[in-house]
Amino acid sequence: MERPRRALKSCLTCLVSYCEAHLRPHLENAKFHNHRLVAPLRDIERRTCEIHKWPLELFCRADACCLCRDCLADDHRGHDTVPVAQARRQLERELKDKRGEMTKTLTAAENAMDKLQLNTVSIQNSVTQVRAVVRAEFEQLRTAVEKAEREVSEILEAEEKQALGQAEGIRAHLEQRCGELNKTRAQVDKLSRNKNDVDFLQEYCEWKKEASDISLPGVYIGLMDGLKSISHVIAEATQELCATLATSYMDKVRETCNTDNVGIKTTVQTIVAARQGMTLPEPVTRADFLKYGAQVSFDADTAHVFLRLTEDNRKVTNTTPWQHPYPDLPERFQDWRQVLAVESFYLGRHYFEADIGGEGTHVGLTYKSIQRKGGDSSGCITANNFSWCLHWNGRAFSAWHSGVETPLSAGNFTRVGVYVDSAGGLLAFYGVDETMTLIHRYEAEFLEPLYPAFWLPKKENVVVLVTPGEALPLKSPSPPTSPKNGVPPP
Repeated sequence: MERPRRALKSCLTCLVSYCEAHLRPHLENAKFHNHRLVAPLRDIERRTCEIHKWPLELFCRADACCLCRDCLADDHRGHDTVPVAQARRQLERELKDKRGEMTKTLTAAENAMDKLQLNTVSIQNSVTQVRAVVRAEFEQLRTAVEKAEREVSEILEAEEKQALGQAEGIRAHLEQRCGELNKTRAQVDKLSRNKNDVDFLQEYCEWKKEASDISLPGVYIGLMDGLKSISHVIAEATQELCATLATSYMDKVRETCNTDNVGIKTTVQTIVAARQGMTLPEPVTRADFLKYGAQVSFDADTAHVFLRLTEDNRKVTNTTPWQHPYPDLPERFQDWRQVLAVESFYLGRHYFEADIGGEGTHVGLTYKSIQRKGGDSSGCITANNFSWCLHWNGRAFSAWHSGVETPLSAGNFTRVGVYVDSAGGLLAFYGVDETMTLIHRYEAEFLEPLYPAFWLPKKENVVVLVTPGEALPLKSPSPPTSPKNGVPPP
């Protein structure tokens, strides 16, 4: 077999590279004289303009694409263009800076997770210490105070469970974001290793279009431990509350726990914002909100058996009475026909949109610790104090929190936008149309990452999680119907 020979020229008309021997017809035969011969090109089709058949030698900064010299005279006349090699050098510097930012962010997040692990031990130790003080004080009144002691211990255990649940929720969020950042960093590393200028630029432009939000502010993990105040309250009240032990002790402990600087919880601060005192303007237009847009998908492991997930877990429908053979998992809602999203929102601003349909559909946010099993109302996103949701009843919207419904006068909207500003303690629901219409807003302190949550109590309720910026639907959320009293069963 004849050994391959080095190409001498590439023909942009034939889209073939020729060695000296096979190039001879192009040089000697008049039929080939109008063919364009250039220095040999690797992957000639990818490096050649499909329209003009000239090499892609220029990069248009305005349109982020590679051009040939004829493109510059046609569709890209007057655009800012540079040679592909120069464009690559500039974009490589940008990639290097971006990778450095990712590395710093990942390091900060990993340090934060390490501190959360230390906080877990501190939480357990602090609770243990206070529990010992409580038991020592109650020893004097063991017969009379056994019931009260159990109740105080339950409060401490609830504090511990809440604090550990909060820490775990934050850790899970940071771990998820770290995974996303590691994946993006791997993509950047792979892109940077591409030695071909044109390939690099084309793949970079594709990556740039599809790249998701990789922002994650640096955080400082602290611990606000005020549980020792409970010990002091118990010690001081022991002598004076013997006669009314069963009630007075509990009243004082609950009052102490409701004080902001008492109890135990993980504290989180966004270091950059705090250090630089940065204040961002509140979003007003849809374009403003889409700057914080997030792609959200349903978590199949949480979906109730009457809920069907389709379209890559972006659409959920109530198929009552048809059940789906989902595996029985601890995360799955057993009684309330609800489903959570995979993604969580924390540390910064976030926004997502959902198309809703059907009377009775609920859209909201909740903590990961929401109860999944049992028909207790605390497992519903309308009834607990760590869920905030919007309800469409077929005619109007209403807001639900802690079992309290607030009727709203907003109009009918097919698409609902949900905006979260964690640092600002703001959660707002908007009707998405040609303009953004505020439906309702909550102001609260969010102690844990928030998970988009959806309750579809009635047959053929439907929610579709749309891509940020997707065109608006045409239909209304559901045909008007007469409002019904009460809340539908789970």
